[in-house]
Amino acid sequence: MTNHLFQCLDEILVQESVNPLTLNPHQTLITNFVELENLITASITDQKFIVALRDNLEIIIYAQVQNFPENIFWDFDFMVGSMVRQALVADEGAIAFLECFSHKMVVLIELFGIKKEIRFRYVHDFMYGFDWARWVQKEPQTRSNSEPFSLMFLDDLLMKGEKLIKHINYGQVTSYNLGNTGYRNPFDFSREPEDEHLLLTSLAKEKLIPVEAWNWDTSPVWNKPFQEMRQQLALKLKIQPQKH
Repeated sequence: MTNHLFQCLDEILVQESVNPLTLNPHQTLITNFVELENLITASITDQKFIVALRDNLEIIIYAQVQNFPENIFWDFDFMVGSMVRQALVADEGAIAFLECFSHKMVVLIELFGIKKEIRFRYVHDFMYGFDWARWVQKEPQTRSNSEPFSLMFLDDLLMKGEKLIKHINYGQVTSYNLGNTGYRNPFDFSREPEDEHLLLTSLAKEKLIPVEAWNWDTSPVWNKPFQEMRQQLALKLKIQPQKH
């Protein structure tokens, strides 16, 4: 009986007053978790695994909502698919992998969110693969086979976050200054909600998102100049420069 085990995940978003918008150009709202559950149970019958997946997703979702309350886009399809795919081939066993994955995700989310020094406003760059594509581009020979939610990438991002906090605390940060909104924005253009919404939906329509996170089994793309293309589109859309 796996019917609607995941309904409590949809309820978290409702309880936390999240407007679950998708970046899918053909839809308005995200695939809900009950629908994702149906995808999972179509090929997996191990009840213990399904419950563990639900429990670990609950921890991740709650952390995102708490640490990124102003996040706009909430697609989880690819991340959930990635968790399942990686767990089923993990050497240490599927449930141990899920627990390790959710622990790293929560630490990451807390590290970059509003409760610590970094204070990013959105989790978009992480969930939609911009951070991952930039990471792969630095060492494509060794990293191009690592997927956007691989433990190797999460570990690297954790180290980057810890270093960034040290630099912030020592006053050594220049490109991540706190804006007058109280959030850090490493980009030259404004990321006020209406600007972020316009830019990301435009990128999605142009197929300039590295990870189409609304697609369960999308093929992530790292080898395009996503940063530059985003910058150019921000200019084209006349998005104002970031105010400090």
